[in-house]
Amino acid sequence: MKKNNVPIPKDFNVSFFKKSISNPIFKAGKEVSGIYSETTGGVERFFKKTKKGASGLYDDTTGDVGNFFVRLWRKSGNIGIGILNTFPKLFNTVSNFVSNAFVETFSSFYNSKVEVSQANKLVRGFGIVVFICAIGIVFFTVKEKYIQSDKPKLVQIEKEKPKKIEKQKEVKKELNKNPQKKVEEKKIKKPEPKKEKSPSQVTELVLPNLNIKTETVLSLFEDVEYDLKTVRYQKRVKPIYFTQFPKDLDEIKDTKLKKETFIKIVLPLVVAENEKILNDKIKLKKITSKKMTSDKEKSWLRLKLREYKVKNSDMSELDKRMDIIPVSIALAQAAKESGWGTSRFALEGNAIFGQWTWTGQGIEPLNKGKHEGHKILRFPILRASVKAYQNNLNTHKGYSEFREKRRSIRKRNKNIKGLALTDTLNRYAQTGKEYTDILEQIIKQNDLSDFETVQLTNSVVKKDIQL
Repeated sequence: MKKNNVPIPKDFNVSFFKKSISNPIFKAGKEVSGIYSETTGGVERFFKKTKKGASGLYDDTTGDVGNFFVRLWRKSGNIGIGILNTFPKLFNTVSNFVSNAFVETFSSFYNSKVEVSQANKLVRGFGIVVFICAIGIVFFTVKEKYIQSDKPKLVQIEKEKPKKIEKQKEVKKELNKNPQKKVEEKKIKKPEPKKEKSPSQVTELVLPNLNIKTETVLSLFEDVEYDLKTVRYQKRVKPIYFTQFPKDLDEIKDTKLKKETFIKIVLPLVVAENEKILNDKIKLKKITSKKMTSDKEKSWLRLKLREYKVKNSDMSELDKRMDIIPVSIALAQAAKESGWGTSRFALEGNAIFGQWTWTGQGIEPLNKGKHEGHKILRFPILRASVKAYQNNLNTHKGYSEFREKRRSIRKRNKNIKGLALTDTLNRYAQTGKEYTDILEQIIKQNDLSDFETVQLTNSVVKKDIQL
């Protein structure tokens, strides 16, 4: 720095500050004190002279005052000149100090060196922070999309034309060929869903008892993304409950589409009733394991004993009868008895399983014999038909073998499957063994065993009951 003629702060001349600033100010102070002492002396002399008499007052006063102002003017001029002389010197001093400070600061920046290892650590730390922030943003973005995709969709069924797909066009052409079969389609209001308990639950959709056309049903399934392939894989089905079949379901010429539409309508009804039975079975097991039961529990037990037609309060028999019907068997029997939802009994009376009655109101069969007095039992909605069918298999003496075999499967802690129980239903129809063979064939050809463990999307996952 000295070689380059750059001044160093420690070499700063202190005497320059004394000469340029402090000494002039000190001299000015002396002048001011002198003015003060002379002023006070003049005032004292003035008052002394006033005692001598009024005759010489004017002359002395004017002389003293004049001399006082002359001296005051001179002293003030000297002080002002001294103060003005200090400003250039003060400016030079400050500018030199600031310039020296800047020179030293920039010199220190120029001469300092940053170690390579510290720089690498800084770069690595910054990179880690950026990487963590990127992962956090991606995680929250994916989570938000997942929550939004998992939210239930509400479907509005309107009278306007649904989305056009190739298979629906075929249905529409067939309907135009048969104008006499057209039924006036009423506008279906959007069903009000129940409040959801959690984001993963799907709102139940109960379709009102109207003359819904197949075209509308297919549009609904497309809107709610109801696909059987997904159901087979995920083992979950949406709780969409139809109260009746479409009147023009038979107009679908595509056999695969007709079967899939039928399964989509019946499957949620069967699964819902099975889950109800399983809940009752779990409750029964809890009550029977207690030493003391409440009045409410006793009342519930009496109700279930009557429902399953159990005598003498036999809890073991009640437990045997209170069990699910395999989904594959229920679907196969529904398809066989209702002609895949196109029979007169299914369309007019929601009779999916062709149950007979001799006392209640029913639909008269067209080809029954002279000595046959039975009718096909009529139901207000499809779900009532499913419930009566399950109760029939769980209570009628003709299906005791079915219940015994199902009980033995439970004892072995195995899942109940339809193909293991079809041979016990030979008494369901007059054809006997031929009928059970047809059921087994329907199950295999349509892969109905894939639906055995399907549950509703809004239900709690349950483990199979271990006995």
